[in-house]
Amino acid sequence: MNLIYALCAFLLALLFILFGITRIGVWSIERRFPAIGEFIDIDGARIHYVRVAPPANPDLPPIVFVHGASANLNDQLVAFRERLEGRADMLFFDRPGHGWSQRGRGNDTPAGQAATLAKLMDKLGIEKAIIVAHSFGGAMATSFALDHADKTAGLVFLSSATHPWPGGETSWYYGMAAKPITGWLFTQAFAYPAGALRMDAAVKCVFAPNHVPENYSQQTQIPLVLRPSAFRANAIDVNGLYDYATANSPRYHEIKAPTVVISGDHDTIIYARIHSIGLERDIPGAELVWVHNLGHKSDWVAPDLVVAAIEKVSGKPRDLARLAGDVEARIANDAEGAECGRLDEPTGELAPQ
Repeated sequence: MNLIYALCAFLLALLFILFGITRIGVWSIERRFPAIGEFIDIDGARIHYVRVAPPANPDLPPIVFVHGASANLNDQLVAFRERLEGRADMLFFDRPGHGWSQRGRGNDTPAGQAATLAKLMDKLGIEKAIIVAHSFGGAMATSFALDHADKTAGLVFLSSATHPWPGGETSWYYGMAAKPITGWLFTQAFAYPAGALRMDAAVKCVFAPNHVPENYSQQTQIPLVLRPSAFRANAIDVNGLYDYATANSPRYHEIKAPTVVISGDHDTIIYARIHSIGLERDIPGAELVWVHNLGHKSDWVAPDLVVAAIEKVSGKPRDLARLAGDVEARIANDAEGAECGRLDEPTGELAPQ
């Protein structure tokens, strides 16, 4: 009996230590990565955004950037602001529950987050925009295009997850973190210390087979996702994606906006062929651009191709196949992250592990 008491005391002490480590870690993260934009109230939730004002005579329509899972607005702000500043009204925002945005009510689904974006655009006076979406953000973009077609000037999908995949599973820790009670305990005690130890390896696999840019995690403030509230919101998003895709992908044929889909054939995070070929098949007139030896981070590895895709959906003539060939030549010898999984069996957050 004394052994059982001792074991229970040890486990309780360990939990308190892990809670303490998490609290210190959150304190450190929030001081290293403060909010850089403005806040606006949307149905009781403070939404964090950065708006880059347009010039007097922009040559592109307004552009809204939607980040993926485990990320925040900085992921695309750092990649695209300098490339497009002075050409368009640009809006970067933290999806509800991510970065510095509060979760709020009704934002546990892509449809709810799309509705929040529509209200944000209304409050900022943005009538219609091209939606540029990476990874999980693609699911939100499809919902936005379906439910807010009048606000959708075009769609650019970047390595997006939008369709049901074999088994519908996600990484085990997302299922754990999304649970009502044990999920709270998991995110409060284990997510930060475990995530901090694995972050470099995880980022490497997100980019694989391509190189991770120097200081990427710090520039994009990726550690913000290790805070318990953000980790849990992220888990709920990812855990619910399969059901969303199953229910809504049959409606994608209703989308009428000009669409470009950019995808890499070496994506080890999602089943790229299922999602990207599905988008080309289901959205009338969609153009699919395959890039050989490109992994999951098409936004960072091929940003000039993304800019050309934005220009094309805005109505400008662009030879995306030729530009994709230029990217392929540049990354042809990339071979990072051989341990990160095979193409037919992705091991990332939106695929079974």
